[in-house]
Amino acid sequence: MTTTTAVGNTAQTASGASGEHASTADPPRPGSRADRMARPLARDVLKGLAEHHQLCIKPLALRRTDHNTGKTDIIDIPCGARLASDCKPCAERNRKLRQRQIREGWHLADEPEPAPEPASEEVLALVRLRCQLAFDRWQAERAEQWDQVANLDQGIAELDEHLATKRIRGTLETPGEEDKQKKNRSTKRRDDVPDLPRIRRSRRTTGKVYTGTDGTQHRPSTLLTITLGSYGPVHTGARTRRGRLIPCGCGILHADADPLLGTPIDPTSYDYRRAARDAVFFAPVLDRFWQNLRRCGGYTVQYAGAVEQQRRLAPHAHFAMRGTLPRALVKQVAAATYKQIWWPNFDQPKYRVTDAPVFDVALGRYVDPVDFQPLTTWTEALQALDAPQAAPAYTVRLGTVDVRGISPGTQHAERGIRYITKYLIKDLAEQVEPVADAQQAHLDRLHDELSRIPCSPSCANWLLYGIEPKDATHDLVPGYCTGKVHQRRTLGYTGRRVLISRRWSGKTLADHRADNRAWVRAVLAGAIDDTQPDHENGDTPCGSQRVTYAIAHPGDPDVPSLQTRLMRAIALRERWRTQLDHARQPAEPPPDAVSATQDHNLALAA
Repeated sequence: MTTTTAVGNTAQTASGASGEHASTADPPRPGSRADRMARPLARDVLKGLAEHHQLCIKPLALRRTDHNTGKTDIIDIPCGARLASDCKPCAERNRKLRQRQIREGWHLADEPEPAPEPASEEVLALVRLRCQLAFDRWQAERAEQWDQVANLDQGIAELDEHLATKRIRGTLETPGEEDKQKKNRSTKRRDDVPDLPRIRRSRRTTGKVYTGTDGTQHRPSTLLTITLGSYGPVHTGARTRRGRLIPCGCGILHADADPLLGTPIDPTSYDYRRAARDAVFFAPVLDRFWQNLRRCGGYTVQYAGAVEQQRRLAPHAHFAMRGTLPRALVKQVAAATYKQIWWPNFDQPKYRVTDAPVFDVALGRYVDPVDFQPLTTWTEALQALDAPQAAPAYTVRLGTVDVRGISPGTQHAERGIRYITKYLIKDLAEQVEPVADAQQAHLDRLHDELSRIPCSPSCANWLLYGIEPKDATHDLVPGYCTGKVHQRRTLGYTGRRVLISRRWSGKTLADHRADNRAWVRAVLAGAIDDTQPDHENGDTPCGSQRVTYAIAHPGDPDVPSLQTRLMRAIALRERWRTQLDHARQPAEPPPDAVSATQDHNLALAA
């Protein structure tokens, strides 16, 4: 014990001596280079101040021209970036709007969309005219009057353009295009997956109401997490309910900041090929899951969620689902959900990147580098899939599903909304940026597999599997396709990051921006400066006969510099903030004001 204390005192003395030496050396000499470099840059201070006021740091300059007065103004509109690496204020604004959208549609008790209004007489007349033109075209086609058919087609196209300007949504089928048959695959379910119960689905989107023993009614909703299956054991840092770490499969306890978390325990046995394919086709299998859930749930299930990246570099999704369903049913639907990819087989490459097929100028085709035989075309490869014994190239399935009930108006509901939108301002690759050699090796191995997988019918990687891509050109290089699937920032997932059903809240992000502006105008009661346009929040401006808009380039003489525009925007935002705070405060009576009782007593005394 004495030795330990002495050692500790010695270390403390040494650290104190070094601290004294550092403290004497820390203050730089005034006027020196170290003193100048310690000062913050003026442009960084301006950028930080703009971010503090939630102003776009990369606004787009727009030239607004008033044709009545001839006055021209330069106004700024936000860039609308979705990632914090591009513009943090715009990304945060978009994330808050998504949170509001999820919050408004999660626990709805009424249907969000009103019933369609009846069609006007003008719309009915136009549709009757279109029916007559379609009938005349059918008669002209039977009589083989092809010049008359062409004239009628032109008239139908002009009528459709005129009909699109009226209060009607959707389009009608164009005559002549209905004969084009779309190739449909068999809907017979696979033998290795369980069947799904089919329940008559109603058009309602609201959840079921439960009545408690005390007579109170509850309308809970669901927080859903969908994860892909396992590709091999990885290092985990799971904990018990009491917060104690559970030993990993390698026998070591991993803390939250351990760089080994998410990396394979045995990289040689990890199935990188299946992990890459599941990431590429994760978006379509999610759509199939919601289709199956609506068929089995009995109502039109509505959802709003986002796709994120796990530490093991596999995508997973968090959803806020309106209403509740039995956990056993949701897990049964997830186990029975799959998506078949009807492409030519791309299981094992036939060629390597170094000895890939070459383009024969004389034949205008890609040929084998050894025997110079032409490769199978994309059309021939698809025709082979029509055979009865043909099988899909790949079948993607879901893994585990976590279902949690959420009551409206609770802290769990707000925490769930923040949990869903936590990483919306970051790219998929930014969420799992490697900081250790094991993580970097895991990322490189997965990206190497993604660089060789075909991403579309026209992908150059089909040459590695002995198939000429669709609409192939002479400059295709397999292994170097520029598609999003092969990029490190996507890690194979190229679908939409935010997935929201159409009947979620009845509002889009533009509607929420309009609500925000209406609220500010109502509070200020006309105190907003008219020098700022209505599209300050990012809406696309619409030109009119009196005022027109055009993109202004930074090099134009009348366009101020970015720093000047930012300083003006900061000053204007501070003035708006002051006006808004003043308008939200309750009105105080003037100092010399008297109450009604005092005024009445004074009148009696007089």
